[in-house]
Amino acid sequence: MPIDPVKAVSAPPRTVPLAWDHKDVQLYHLGIGAGVPATDPGELRYTLESRLHVLPSFATVAGGGMALAGGLSAPGIDVDLAAVLHGGQHITLHRPIPVRGTDVTQTSRVAAVYDKGKAAVIALRTDVADADGPLWTSDASIYVKGEGGFGGERGPRAGSPELPAREADFTVERGIREDQALLYRLSGDWNPLHADPEFARLAGFERPILHGLCSYGIVLKAVVDTALGGDVTRVRSYATRFAGVAYPGETLRIRMWRDGGRIRVAAGAVERGDAPVLTDTSVEHT
Repeated sequence: MPIDPVKAVSAPPRTVPLAWDHKDVQLYHLGIGAGVPATDPGELRYTLESRLHVLPSFATVAGGGMALAGGLSAPGIDVDLAAVLHGGQHITLHRPIPVRGTDVTQTSRVAAVYDKGKAAVIALRTDVADADGPLWTSDASIYVKGEGGFGGERGPRAGSPELPAREADFTVERGIREDQALLYRLSGDWNPLHADPEFARLAGFERPILHGLCSYGIVLKAVVDTALGGDVTRVRSYATRFAGVAYPGETLRIRMWRDGGRIRVAAGAVERGDAPVLTDTSVEHT
């Protein structure tokens, strides 16, 4: 069996160095659609090095996105990329991410492998710190089709809390460029599912799909810009479940509800009747 849950979970944590600078941050921001209009002061905070701040979702690609790649190459795990989908993502920020990352270490481990019957879910925990202390903690759920049925625990059931029974406080739409996935993958996610039409068809999709983490970044940027006054330092955590795919060329409709110290969010593909893309989504903030 390609997945050995006992071996994967019992393997010692793996620690690797990370590094990034302003070019990596700018490339990531462009990859999630920043910079339009190019001279807008709000967009220049994402694209101009003299004004640069770091959107917290950059944590998913810092150092070339090594956390997810490491999870899929951990001892006891040998899977086909065509069977892999990102199930969910949760980032907790311990402090704002610096524009330049030096003396940074990333420690990752497979926290659990769950048996969903027709699929397995790999739960990956990653902690990142620099010389000044912890930066962020990331929890990712990696869904692997065809790898379940080994008799393991099913794991926690995905919750679906109801959204507030009122009109959203904010609704925005964000277009996805035809080349968005091609640009985003330059930040480190080279899975051909997002670029190669033949590979996408083998995986069961009509054409290459947008990275789930690209949608994740697009949505967080919309929340920060719309509901948090453009201040990335107000974000304390950001969690989502990937409920469906988005395709390059589509439009995301993003609805936001204020709920105390968090923003509840739903995102769907406009062209497919608001088909869910991100669900169970919230941004905790100050």
